[in-house]
Amino acid sequence: MRSATVRKFWSSRYPRWIRWGAPALLISSAFLAVRLAAQTPNHSENAASSAAASSDTATPSSPAPVTTPNYALEARFLPASVNQLVFDLSVTPHWFTLSDKFWYSYRTTDGTKYYIVDPLKKSKSLLWDNTKIAAALSLLTNFPYDAQHLPLKRLRLVDKDTHVRFEVEIRKDGVVPNEPEKKSQDDGSQQGNESEIKQNEDKQKEDKQTEQQTQRAARPGQAPEPPEEPRILSFEYDLATGKLTRLDNVEPMRKKPLWAAVSPDEKTIVFARGQNLYMMDAGSYAKALKKAGDTTVVETQLTTDGVEKFGYARRILPEQEEELKKEDKGDTNKAGIRAPAITIHWSKDSKKFAGVRDDNRKVPDFWVIHSLANPRPTLEAYPYPLPGEDIMPGSQLEIFDVATKQLVVVQAKNFHEQQLRIADAPLLERDREELRQEQEGMQEGGQMPVTRVSPRWLSDTSDQLYFTSMNRDFRKVDVCIADTATGASKTLIEERSNVWLSVKPLRLAGNGQELIWWSERDGWAHYDLFDAAGKLKNQITSGEYVTDQIVSLDEKSRTLYFTANGREHNEDPYYTHLYRINLDGTGLQSLTPGNFSHTFSSPDSGKYFEDTYSRVDTAPKSVLVDAQGAQLVDLETTDVSQLLEAGFKFPEVFKVKAEDGITDLYGVMHKPFDFDPTRKYPLIEFVYPGPQTEEVNKTFSPKSPNVPLSQLGFIVIEVGARGGSPQRNKWYDAYGYGNLRDYGLADKKVAAERLAAMHPYIDLTRVGMWGHSGGGFMTAAALMQYPDFYKAGWSESGNHDNNVYNRDWSEKYHGVREEAQKDGTEKFIYEIDKNSDLARNLKGHLMLTTGDMDNNVSMVNTMRVANALIKADKRFEIQIYPGMRHSYMPIVSYVDMARGDFFAHWLLGSYDTSADIPELQNQKQATPSKKFKE
Repeated sequence: MRSATVRKFWSSRYPRWIRWGAPALLISSAFLAVRLAAQTPNHSENAASSAAASSDTATPSSPAPVTTPNYALEARFLPASVNQLVFDLSVTPHWFTLSDKFWYSYRTTDGTKYYIVDPLKKSKSLLWDNTKIAAALSLLTNFPYDAQHLPLKRLRLVDKDTHVRFEVEIRKDGVVPNEPEKKSQDDGSQQGNESEIKQNEDKQKEDKQTEQQTQRAARPGQAPEPPEEPRILSFEYDLATGKLTRLDNVEPMRKKPLWAAVSPDEKTIVFARGQNLYMMDAGSYAKALKKAGDTTVVETQLTTDGVEKFGYARRILPEQEEELKKEDKGDTNKAGIRAPAITIHWSKDSKKFAGVRDDNRKVPDFWVIHSLANPRPTLEAYPYPLPGEDIMPGSQLEIFDVATKQLVVVQAKNFHEQQLRIADAPLLERDREELRQEQEGMQEGGQMPVTRVSPRWLSDTSDQLYFTSMNRDFRKVDVCIADTATGASKTLIEERSNVWLSVKPLRLAGNGQELIWWSERDGWAHYDLFDAAGKLKNQITSGEYVTDQIVSLDEKSRTLYFTANGREHNEDPYYTHLYRINLDGTGLQSLTPGNFSHTFSSPDSGKYFEDTYSRVDTAPKSVLVDAQGAQLVDLETTDVSQLLEAGFKFPEVFKVKAEDGITDLYGVMHKPFDFDPTRKYPLIEFVYPGPQTEEVNKTFSPKSPNVPLSQLGFIVIEVGARGGSPQRNKWYDAYGYGNLRDYGLADKKVAAERLAAMHPYIDLTRVGMWGHSGGGFMTAAALMQYPDFYKAGWSESGNHDNNVYNRDWSEKYHGVREEAQKDGTEKFIYEIDKNSDLARNLKGHLMLTTGDMDNNVSMVNTMRVANALIKADKRFEIQIYPGMRHSYMPIVSYVDMARGDFFAHWLLGSYDTSADIPELQNQKQATPSKKFKE
């Protein structure tokens, strides 16, 4: 339901406004009701346009309304522009394996510098001298480098933390000094075979380049050829001597292939072929990595019952297929190897592994059409259970013994329809480092379907497996333990509620003889301590605050380190702090005082914490603290100098009462950077209903889309609503249970009214709203539930009809009723209000947007509310984004500009109607140079 991280992608050359009042296939008289982009504002239609039209006649005693959009200021603070003004916002520690030292890189306006931190010495020093590294690289490559622009990639510690290895990409035709000649193949037939493979790969690459050139030829201003592939050189830096060495005989670092689930001891690799599960040893794995389809690779088939929709091979999205083919050097297509459909959870001793296999054989499909596929559009089908349907996926927890190759199915029959989840151990630093390398190596715009890190299950031994079972209505959860030899299981802890239950990871303490379990049973979120049999020993934390994540556990001192919200009085309750407490519930201590929100990183030892803290109105600062909260090292403060020089101003925080006049709501206000308090500004609310998260920024967020939107001439606010967040308490979080469409609307409206009463520069005759996903759902509902208040709404990918949105979110947060049938079965009743029921109420200007390939919130949601609006004879607008999934990030700047145009049109009464978007076009070269990929 939420947007992903911004990644670069080509974005222009679609028609600027794609607006239909109905699907293009539905040609009817209703089409005449659709507002086209070329139409001028209907000023008589609403008070907002009337106010805009009368701006020139405002009397000297009345504030003049803002009516002219400032496109230049908006363009200056689009995310792509801000990327060049501010760089790193936090420190990412890379902890050593054999000590609690760490290294990190940090980019500022002076370039990227690399540091090493020693907590014992309370010291921070340069990892190396950038100038010397640049000079050494120049000598070792014959390419020039300087200290501010070191192109180092995939840095990692090797050789027991004594060396740092990294890679540099150069032109493929680059000639480096003193490079040894490549050895020829001894086996002529092998050489011939590899030559044939190389020819096939070259042919595929040539075909792909031809296709890309054809596509680019249809898009004026684009480069006719793709950038060439770089050559990768490996280097190693000796931390003791400071010597840099080029490694000519070392293969470039490859991410672990997606298909491989590697055991903790790295001796066993599990993968899928066809619909079944297979296994190979480390020797065969090395061969498979070197050459796809090597006939000397020895594989062991583990299952034979895998079938479509109840198999072991992961479904790969079509747009990910090409990326994986290239990255895995053909493993996914030539050798038929696939990533397992189940997540492989290893025992810590590598003797067994487990996974939950979902049975979707009876679950009907949903579809999306790949309109941009060549040469023909293609259809993508995927199983998708809908709320209230009788047919739901089944869950089967399976355990495999590596030595005997035997499969044991866990006997878990806790509920009629249940979701099974394996309890995992916390990630180790090596896991986190692998995830970082995976993220760094991901191609710009790439979307990897799964992580490559195989988790380890919670138990220290392979004879026991902890798991949870949740029933379909999300109001019952059992914590269970299974005998991995027999599959027998028993319930240790039961959680029950009349609203949905949230779950945090189970943790072990007391050498595996105690359980730490998170619960909201007293209305607040706290940790409890149980014995191994599931008997409650004591509540660890208690009080009117909400605990969240366990950061570390010191078994020796029996001390728990955790994050929490709302304990500090006179602070925003959403600010996160770090605390410590003894497992018997004594000795609670705050380790991070101060009116900020904090994020943390800790080594496996848990002795130290890297703490980055900020607010929306304060630049982030990173420090190192010890287990008592004492600050050891001042690490970094984000460099915002260029941002401030460009005119950036920090947003303002505020607090208002909810519609009940009692509950405090916390928010953030963005003003134009050329703000004039003597003028009247339209108000736009950015919304997301929750309840799993409240989309109100609490930390420094200069790349928020609300920053450029406000620059056009709007006051843009983000504010909470009852039912919007689990960080307050369970009453606040569950306020909207059973009323998922409307529960937050009154608070959003009242928040705007209360702010306007305090600030005369807010014009309540011109109020708009926008949001993505659940925020798109809320935006459309607000315009139709308060049609005389909200004048314009931009609704992105909204789940307008939760009857056709995924079961987990819809049934969980709205509620589903379970009824026992006479034949002993259970029937689940799901009833929910939808936006299409409100279509007749619309008075303001509504824009609906959706990606045509959205496989999260299907475009069906948008089409259904559009159909209802047509039948109600309503004017509205719609944009369909070709090739987009639920996230719009590949075309984020285009969407930001389109959103700004929409609100400028309907709340300011003036907007740019030309086809070109110069604010975006000016950021690009007319003909980009052909350069190797960086």
